[in-house]
Amino acid sequence: MADARADLRIGELARRTGVATELLRAWERRYGLLSPERTSSGYRLYSEDDVRCVRRMRELLAGGLSAAEAARQALAEPAGEPDVPAPARASAELRRALEALDDGAAHAALDRLLADCSPQAVLAGIVLPLLHELGAGWERGEITVAQEHFASNLLRGRLLGLARGWDRGSGPRAVLACPPGERHDLGLVIFGLALRDLGWRITFLGADTPPETIVETMRRLEPDALVFAVADRAWLGGVTETVAGLEGAATTVWVGGAGAHEVAGTRLLGGSPLEAAEQVAR
Repeated sequence: MADARADLRIGELARRTGVATELLRAWERRYGLLSPERTSSGYRLYSEDDVRCVRRMRELLAGGLSAAEAARQALAEPAGEPDVPAPARASAELRRALEALDDGAAHAALDRLLADCSPQAVLAGIVLPLLHELGAGWERGEITVAQEHFASNLLRGRLLGLARGWDRGSGPRAVLACPPGERHDLGLVIFGLALRDLGWRITFLGADTPPETIVETMRRLEPDALVFAVADRAWLGGVTETVAGLEGAATTVWVGGAGAHEVAGTRLLGGSPLEAAEQVAR
């Protein structure tokens, strides 16, 4: 083994790999990807081999493998740095382009990724970890507001391009919205793409949607689910107001996002947007 010493807390593992702690725990629980040691006080500690496994998992996901198969291959490979595949290079190029505010280079990197990988693989293995890295970089003062806004807007535009026609078909329908005041809807776009891949039809209302607009849409479409994205808990009042206006409706109402909190008449979504989509689909 390259280095079996376990001295990394999960937050450091997340920082070094660009994978959110919630997703790391899910990979550990579902696929046995990680092998932490426990301290006397019960904390999990991870090793360089765990870092390698997570990075390799990301690369394999970007190559189009399912999560289960990517975990199996990552665990089966001997320690050491594997050859960096083309999707991993394009992912690194994408991050550099976004940080440099280089529109052309960023779109070119995304074009290469979407040509080589499935949209689901790009979302799971590249876009979500990259957004986590950019958010963490902003919190540490390493990423400027301009860089964060540029990256979010560019990625949002490209993902909405992938969403074209996501309301077609005969599957169950979900209405997706942010309550009044909430303008961060990129995670909701990713959620919608994942739910579409699970056979659902999507009606996307997006950011800062008035309760009366949502209620009117719900009465008109009679969907199977209403999903709110809330990044800031301060905007939960709009969820409460909307739910009150839906009194008597049979639709299930879900709330997810960093600011999500259980509101009367709703169900709480946890994990990444991809995991939340699986929860709604179940």
